[in-house]
Amino acid sequence: MLSNVAARARNIIKFKRVRLYSAVSFPDIDVDYYCNEQNSEEIKQNIARRKGIGDLQKVLEMYNIYKQTSVTDSKYDIMKRRFYKELSSLPNKTHPSVRDYEEEPRLVHELNDKRDYGSHTPLEFSEITRRLNLMRTDKLGQTCGHKSYYFLGELAELEEALIKYSVSALLNKGFELVSVPDILPSSILESCGMTVNRDRTQIYSLDPLHHGPDLYLSGTAEMSLAGLLMNTLHAKSLLPLKLTAVSRCYRAETSSVLEERGIYRVHQFTKVEMFAVTTPDQSEEMLEYLRETEEELFTPLGIHMRVLDMPPHELGAPAYSILFLCRKYDIEAWMPGRRNFGEISSCSNCTDYQSRRLHIKYTHNNATKYVHTLNGTACAVPRMLIALLETHQDPKGKISIPKALQPFMNRKKFMSKNSSVPDLKLSKIKK
Repeated sequence: MLSNVAARARNIIKFKRVRLYSAVSFPDIDVDYYCNEQNSEEIKQNIARRKGIGDLQKVLEMYNIYKQTSVTDSKYDIMKRRFYKELSSLPNKTHPSVRDYEEEPRLVHELNDKRDYGSHTPLEFSEITRRLNLMRTDKLGQTCGHKSYYFLGELAELEEALIKYSVSALLNKGFELVSVPDILPSSILESCGMTVNRDRTQIYSLDPLHHGPDLYLSGTAEMSLAGLLMNTLHAKSLLPLKLTAVSRCYRAETSSVLEERGIYRVHQFTKVEMFAVTTPDQSEEMLEYLRETEEELFTPLGIHMRVLDMPPHELGAPAYSILFLCRKYDIEAWMPGRRNFGEISSCSNCTDYQSRRLHIKYTHNNATKYVHTLNGTACAVPRMLIALLETHQDPKGKISIPKALQPFMNRKKFMSKNSSVPDLKLSKIKK
């Protein structure tokens, strides 16, 4: 008998082969809801909660024009495309539990106690790695640009240990591991809630003159995993489907905020992502499951954390148009050297926002409905490394390795100074 994981994997393959939908140009958004003037006040309030994302009045105006345009009119396809583009900018419904939250998130609970360092003042990550020669972020010449880095020696080992630790735990919990592409077309990115080709975007685009049109670097494996399931039909009996992937994430964003200095916000990093597909009545329970999974992964690492239920305005950022979130939990770790909390993980319920745009459905009793999709961060490497090194630093200069990670680091208990790679010195080259 097939295991549940194998059966679910075969479910993806079976339905992609047998029940593949033809490609559809337009997302199947709930037009009846968004364009019904009786719902206007509710939608406007949701837009206000989400910091003004979307223009309902413009959507309604374009809907009336599109609706009155004849199918035989040469402008019909143009009007339809414009209407759906504007409609896609409206945010998803906000979960009822968080509608009344104000600016601040709600604290769910805290995990692990803060460590007492006594008379020792904890050092910041950048100073620790400088003293131990474990990272390089400057003097990189033309190798890479701003917000880039090299991990050296045992810090590079620790990165790999975190990945292996996270993947191993997820496989034991029934997740299916998928290796994903990092280059995607705009249709996948926009269907997942990202915007491209605008003044302020997180997405790197490839040069169309050299690499072909409409190619972009993925910001997270969530997009590739969602794209894998595009135009598929799934049996209800085989849901929920739980996938995980390790990928490089590319972000064009920059920040001059002091709290986001160093490798806290960088242009590329490695992340282990969780992605789930459920029926609508399973998605709230799955969101709690993803949050609990993150807590189970992070708690043995010994870092102090707080779990936050995020308010509506944090569910969509106007600069980047992450519009789809119905509900979102963040986990923040205490970073002693920075003397501040920093986000290390989040998990989100996107309901049917992505599935309507990517046409991912399930079948039950001869009826088809849209699935719900959810995602969660199992490990975002740079920020986790900051939290680990700052938490487990020793006044004598060593870094204790949490017991949970030691099996993935050849049973090492401590990290020490790296002497295999010499300090880099710049020298002038005479022409």
